[in-house]
Amino acid sequence: MNITRIATATATTAALAIGVAACGGGGEPAGQAAAPQASASSGPAFAGQKLTVWRLGAPNDVQDKYMSELNAKFKEQTGADVDLQWIPWPDAQKKWTAALAGGVGPDVTEFGNDQVAAWVAEDALADISDVVKSSPDFQQIPQNLWGYETIDGKVYAAPWGGGTRAVLYRKDWFKDLGIETPKTWDDLVAAAKKIVAKKGKDVDGFAFNGGSDANMSLSPFVWSAGGDFAAFEGGKWVGKLTEPGFKEGFQFYTDLVAKDGVSGKGRLNLNSVEISQRFAAGKVGMYVTGGWDIATIKEQSKGKVGDDQMAFFSLPNKDGSGPAPAFQGGNDIAIWKDAKSPELAAEYLKLAAGKEYGTRYAKEGGLLPLYPDALAEYASDPVQAPFAETFKVAKGFPADPDWAQANDTKAVLQNAARAVIEGKKNIDTALGDANTELETILNQQQ
Repeated sequence: MNITRIATATATTAALAIGVAACGGGGEPAGQAAAPQASASSGPAFAGQKLTVWRLGAPNDVQDKYMSELNAKFKEQTGADVDLQWIPWPDAQKKWTAALAGGVGPDVTEFGNDQVAAWVAEDALADISDVVKSSPDFQQIPQNLWGYETIDGKVYAAPWGGGTRAVLYRKDWFKDLGIETPKTWDDLVAAAKKIVAKKGKDVDGFAFNGGSDANMSLSPFVWSAGGDFAAFEGGKWVGKLTEPGFKEGFQFYTDLVAKDGVSGKGRLNLNSVEISQRFAAGKVGMYVTGGWDIATIKEQSKGKVGDDQMAFFSLPNKDGSGPAPAFQGGNDIAIWKDAKSPELAAEYLKLAAGKEYGTRYAKEGGLLPLYPDALAEYASDPVQAPFAETFKVAKGFPADPDWAQANDTKAVLQNAARAVIEGKKNIDTALGDANTELETILNQQQ
């Protein structure tokens, strides 16, 4: 059975889900994982049971150690064993589909947070609202980080580790050209123009991303201006692309090419992978990406661009008030709807994503921890600090299973941006057309 009412979660919605979900009387809703009534000390009542847990990816020594210690602690608390299975990321979709069709799958599974809505739409995940409400640890996770997990006021997964994007820049160029770290949009343009003026027209001062992950670069400008992509209102998705906030952010981003000339018009289709290659070749001064590009650039540049030449800063808000909100990525942990013992699965979820093991999962897996005090420890790390600061205000794209189609396959905003930059449409026409297309895509399952 498909669930057709899928709503994007604002901070208010998330707060409602965490604070008051399932507070009314009556029996437990079907498919909801109950908050365990027994304390951890009574856990041996689960002795002899076995929980199947799917982790995604390929294990390494660090992850093996983490999972061994997590599962040992779980057995100590509950008396139950864990059947841990590692599923390669490329195989996950097929495995979940088979599990849903055949009724044989995990009790608990790892997820990419942007996949939650799609599997809620397939009625594959248990409602864990009561579990979240009953966990003191989960109450410490900031409300803005529950966006992907909260659908129609119900919580279906727990955030496990996060990620976001910042601006990678040529630290050596900034020093040589006397450029200070940009604190406003105007600073960003001024810095980019100075790079182009000194390094040449074939160099992008701030590289425009118009490829498959373009919205990762566009969204901070849109969110900083108070705009958004879409909202779930009155039982359907309503596009917000024509509203002033979105228009302002979109205008600024397209102007980087069309007006300011800090990125070349011949490179409108490049994604972050292709931009990183140009960065490694000394053809880019700044672009939006993640920390993983550092190692790749070092290798591709054959040592010419190393740690001394690279650094990150948070993309700034327009007015200099702090970091602009950027995309909230990351991994979640959820209870599969066919879990043999939802109560036992809930115990595992609370332990794995709780403060101790949730923080370890993130740090040891190269992600950002979700608990504020753990995240604050990254403030002194020169590489992680910009990501940690940005993550505090991170936001998500519309929590709809068809967002990926609008975002990538049909490239709605990418096409609109190219039309504006190439002079084929004015901004109002381009965004009006894009808004109609976005609504059609997001509402096709309603």
